[in-house]
Amino acid sequence: MRFTSEQRLDDGVLEREFTLGEIPGTLWTPESAAPAPLILMAHNNGLSKGDSRLVARARITAAGGYAVASVDAAGCGDRPRSAADEQARAEFRRAMRAGEPVDGIFESFVGPLVEKAAPDWRTTLDALLSLPGIGGPVGYSGWMALGIRLAAVEPRIVAACFFAGGYVPRAQREEARQVTVPLLMLLQWDDEGNPRQRALDLFDAFASEEKTLHANSGGHTGTPWFELEDSKRFFGRHLK
Repeated sequence: MRFTSEQRLDDGVLEREFTLGEIPGTLWTPESAAPAPLILMAHNNGLSKGDSRLVARARITAAGGYAVASVDAAGCGDRPRSAADEQARAEFRRAMRAGEPVDGIFESFVGPLVEKAAPDWRTTLDALLSLPGIGGPVGYSGWMALGIRLAAVEPRIVAACFFAGGYVPRAQREEARQVTVPLLMLLQWDDEGNPRQRALDLFDAFASEEKTLHANSGGHTGTPWFELEDSKRFFGRHLK
């Protein structure tokens, strides 16, 4: 892991850009010298680690005493995407606007995206836990499809907060039955891009003994900011 830049922000959080092979990432760490628990923060469906909403969540979370990391994994953010993937994305958006079935199109690019992204996140986790100032345990926050895969295969993740999406690949819908870590799932009740019942069925499928569903009115990007405070309390119970 090579750090390429760093800056101390007004809230005391240290923000550092890094590269790990071909993986670009950002690490936010609190002022405290004590080893901090780590939260992996991923945006939905491969958007950039520099997305303004993700960065805001990361900074607030880091100021609360956590190390927070986000990366552009394979096929995500500024990483290269194949022409076939871009065509599938465009076709998915067109079909959504037209009210046409989208399951097959969605599977064609999001399924492989999860398969390619998960190894990059696990490689990053290896490197992060070797750094001074990061002591674990590890939580996950964000993109549900990727989070299901990581929570199912990565034993170092001990708690997860998922942003609900009804469109989750078939493989991850099956893997949800293997997820046993404490879970907080955020659902936007009026999300125009994600079928509500599928999200509810997915919540029911998780094998976690402790799982909590927070449903709020509003569309896809309308998650209330008070949910960030609730997620901090959730991670406080399981990571500190």
